[in-house]
Amino acid sequence: MDIDIAQVKAEVEEAFARYEAALVGNDVATLEALFRDDPRTIRFGGGENLYGMDAIRAFRRARAPVGLERTLAQTVITTYGRDFAVASTLFTRASAPGQVGRQQQSWVRFPDGWRVVAAHVSMIPQGG
Repeated sequence: MDIDIAQVKAEVEEAFARYEAALVGNDVATLEALFRDDPRTIRFGGGENLYGMDAIRAFRRARAPVGLERTLAQTVITTYGRDFAVASTLFTRASAPGQVGRQQQSWVRFPDGWRVVAAHVSMIPQGG
């Protein structure tokens, strides 16, 4: 299996950048489009366990659009073959001093493009 094929990695990096811009801009339509619309798609968040796109959609639509700005660090995107990737990053927010966030996403290429099929977001004390 080929790891980090340059063209594939660039595609996932672009999708990840679109996700990040949509997240901090509260572009709910783009966030929803970048997750696989499937009952098997999962997102574990800081205070919620969301099973299926319907639950993810409801969470995104109800979320307050304030305090979403963040700074990323140590982002690692690794592709496996041509159709699977993992994106991991740390982040900090001014609204959460002393905390560091962790985000990990599994991306799969489908006929309609790259989509997140599983995601985990959590916060821990900085330095922890």
